Amino acid sequence: MSEEESNDDAGEQMPQQGGIKTMPFILANDFCDRFATIGFNANLITYLTAEMHLPLVEASNTLTNFHGASNLTPIVGGLIADSFAGRFWTIAAGSVAYQLGMVGLTVSALVPSLRPPPCRGEAVAVAGEACQRATPWQLLVLYLSLLCTSVGTGGTRPCVMAFGADQFELGKPPRRRPGEASAPRWSFFNLYFFGVELAKLVAVTAVVYIQENVGWGWGLGVPTIAMLAAVTAFVAGYPLYVKMAPGGSPLTRLAQVAVAAFRKRNVAVPDDPGLLHDDKELDAGVSTTGRLLHTNQLTFFDRAAVVTDGDMEGGGGARPWRLSTVHRVEELKSIIRMLPIWAAGILLVTSASHNHSFAIQQARTMDRRVTASLEIPPASMLIFSNVAMLATLALYDRALVPRLRRLTGHPAGITHLQRTGVGLAISAVSNAVAAAVEGRRRRAAASHGLLDEPGATVPMSVLWMAPQYAIHGAADAFMDVGRMEFLYDQAPEGMRSTAAALYWLTMSAGSYMGTLLVTVVHERTRGEGEWLQDNLNRGRLDRYYWLVVTLQVINVVYFVICAKLYTYKKLETVDGVSTGERNDIVDDQENAGERDEKGSDVKDVELQPLLLSDVTLP
Repeated sequence: MSEEESNDDAGEQMPQQGGIKTMPFILANDFCDRFATIGFNANLITYLTAEMHLPLVEASNTLTNFHGASNLTPIVGGLIADSFAGRFWTIAAGSVAYQLGMVGLTVSALVPSLRPPPCRGEAVAVAGEACQRATPWQLLVLYLSLLCTSVGTGGTRPCVMAFGADQFELGKPPRRRPGEASAPRWSFFNLYFFGVELAKLVAVTAVVYIQENVGWGWGLGVPTIAMLAAVTAFVAGYPLYVKMAPGGSPLTRLAQVAVAAFRKRNVAVPDDPGLLHDDKELDAGVSTTGRLLHTNQLTFFDRAAVVTDGDMEGGGGARPWRLSTVHRVEELKSIIRMLPIWAAGILLVTSASHNHSFAIQQARTMDRRVTASLEIPPASMLIFSNVAMLATLALYDRALVPRLRRLTGHPAGITHLQRTGVGLAISAVSNAVAAAVEGRRRRAAASHGLLDEPGATVPMSVLWMAPQYAIHGAADAFMDVGRMEFLYDQAPEGMRSTAAALYWLTMSAGSYMGTLLVTVVHERTRGEGEWLQDNLNRGRLDRYYWLVVTLQVINVVYFVICAKLYTYKKLETVDGVSTGERNDIVDDQENAGERDEKGSDVKDVELQPLLLSDVTLP
């Protein structure tokens, strides 16, 4: 189907397709996906150390490398979705690949020959001489299964949020009935992350409990069944979805601009931006909500839109590798302007990577009794992060935004960048608290003569760790939503799946940097006084945390500087006219030869959150 036909069909189907009725299918898919993902990942460090018998540092690096791969593949998936496959089919294919990986992991846990025999003696929590390490063959099966799940996340993660936003046409201005009063409402991205955290909450309680008390066969089988339900739910909603046609490879468009600008590096840029090349018909498929207009930054790339001899074909069309439109030049500029802000999230992920490794091993050494018969599984400490994030998301929309709106006059209370900056600062506090708690835990171990007994329980309640997890959850409520809204908003319209993939690329780069940081610290402190070792009582994990806090403070300063210098993209809109009506007006004026720029309004655009009360139910 051609792009024009797809757009015509979309226009006819809007009353029947899309809207809030699609959310049960999309959010059910993502709920089950995250339930499966977190149900396994939350306790993966335990599986690697207690079941596969890997040393702590090696298991931690395996975990961060897996997370890195899982968050790197979304870049490929996003490009595939934006280029030719579309978001629906990319999500569907990714879900199937993830399902295959989960089946492989479950089989690995159920078949005795695919895992090493249990440890002899008391060396259960820490790999030692009494434990037989997993063989290369057993690790190969494990890693291939993990690879399948990584490929699967490449299809789902960059597309689910953008696909959900497509159902509400987030790029269009919200419609409100005349005289309708404003009320506390949920933004789409807040709703999305609320559902994600709810899935995580169920996973770190129910699934982790099954893994710790029933067995890993059922502990991995339950997430596998949930993933099957996710695939089924998503495919079942196929007739209801708005399915945006892909606009062609975004990387090709970016490369064409860069090549054209380099070829014309010695060409002078005219002072009047109106002299630069523009082609509304060519850009129609990637600018349905408005064309990007010229900005005075990164003017080197403006050369790509300067018309010179040989740029036009015989039929009058432009040669794409020699001449680009202003809109396509601004697409590249928008991506480049976003990168410094995007990079600030890398260290953020690095600083949180220990929550799934070292912090869980800390919890295992502490008194985890809640009652005489109930113990908190170490990986279930993540519940405090989930609950805190859920509570913060609810309070943010319902209580904080109305007050901030009165103070700042901003419809969302604060900007995406301000929200992200607040989260970065809170995250640093979380790790400072973690360092203080670990110092106290180590002193308690020393005072009770437990420094050389890593398997003994330190007489200190694991609930001392609850504040650091809770503060981190509150930070995520600011950071994750703020970063995703920023990327979706400031990315060019035809690159939104790719922009969502940038969010996950941050996770990937942060995970790999976490591996690098752990490796460097482990090597530099090797010997007496080693910070990171299997025996946490002899290690100095608190110093590692303080190192992370120092890096985070530097990162906050860097982010503030980048946010101050950032320029929002400029988008052509038409006052008082919806996108569909504007397109009709544009068509009529172009047919009459009357189209000019007088009816347009050039704005520095920041997307306002989609609010569910703006959605009209059929």
